[in-house]
Amino acid sequence: MRSTRAPFARSRGRRVALAATGLAATLALTATGCGPSDDKASDKPDTTTSQGADGSGSDTKLPDGLADKLKDNGIDLDDWKNGAWKNWDKDDWVREAKDFANPVIEGLWKPERMRKAKDPNKTIAAKDASAGQGATDPEPTPVQAKPEKTPYHKHAAPVGKIFFDSPEGSMVCSGTVVKDPRNPGKSNLVWTAGHCVHAGQNGGWYRNIAFVPSYNDLGKSEAQLRNAAPQEIAPYGQYWADWVSTSSEWMNDGGPTGGAGATYDYAVMHVKPEQGGKSLEETVGNALDVDFSTPAAQSVSSMGAWGYPAAPPYNGLNMHKCVDKPGRLSLSPSLPTMYRIGCTMTGGSSGGGWFRMVDGKTKLVSNTSIGPAENTWLAGPQLGRGAEQVYDMMSKKYGAQ
Repeated sequence: MRSTRAPFARSRGRRVALAATGLAATLALTATGCGPSDDKASDKPDTTTSQGADGSGSDTKLPDGLADKLKDNGIDLDDWKNGAWKNWDKDDWVREAKDFANPVIEGLWKPERMRKAKDPNKTIAAKDASAGQGATDPEPTPVQAKPEKTPYHKHAAPVGKIFFDSPEGSMVCSGTVVKDPRNPGKSNLVWTAGHCVHAGQNGGWYRNIAFVPSYNDLGKSEAQLRNAAPQEIAPYGQYWADWVSTSSEWMNDGGPTGGAGATYDYAVMHVKPEQGGKSLEETVGNALDVDFSTPAAQSVSSMGAWGYPAAPPYNGLNMHKCVDKPGRLSLSPSLPTMYRIGCTMTGGSSGGGWFRMVDGKTKLVSNTSIGPAENTWLAGPQLGRGAEQVYDMMSKKYGAQ
């Protein structure tokens, strides 16, 4: 999550009531998942950026011409899997849409490596979030994040944890399984923040990006996880991003601190299982619609943010949530207004979905992008035409692959 010392950057058919206090109304998350296996917006269109790669040696087909593109970028798959991915020299850190590559390295994300991954610690300075810049409401009262009920697959099936490698080491964010309109019931799309997949103006695509739905499904402690079976940590397995799309605004303007790029800080990943052939939605049993209507904050009684906060006092192992009535945050009069809610979640919750009720259905309406160093609130982008373009392109071009 980016902060203002800079923003930081389910059993079938059940309905679970997510209670909130204060002005927030109750949200309901429909949990329709299968049980676990036994085995970190605007109405203005933007230029989307995307590309994909597998290279795992599995039965997943590489997109046409991608093997040659990998070679053009100096990527030998065998060398890459043996550690060449750790080279973050500027000339070797690809940043353009066409150059994204995320070859599967089977077994890389072992349980211990997952536990040690850090939050991106993307924050915003107070001066970047000062009131009086456009439509900004008073700073919200902090809402204490609550642990989600366990097992997570019965209460928050579409939510999971994202792992990736950066020049600073292994990092974590949060993500949400969203529906694919062109592949109903078989979505492989995950919504997250742009800063969870790309470093922004001074960097490139992150590496070894993987999604683990319902991570630590039973909410075990760090001590308990040391002896936990792999299926307790990753009940549905690991899903590697083979295609990723984010906004050109994030790629061109985003950074590790401050508000730059935050209003366009969203991304959609297309994923494939490290093992197996079922789609993500079929495996998890649920996916959420995305709401691109950019409702006015004043018209929404409550929004809820879900994620895996990893910076103290949290450790990234357990899913938490905050529900509050949203307000407005403006970083500049020339930029779209963001949503803001009171919440004590920290970095690691970045990219986690924000949900609201629309005609009795839970829909994703934003994602965690930024928050202050004091961890008293979160802000997320409005998902307007630019975000819808990213989403539609991912469904149209890559959804069926």
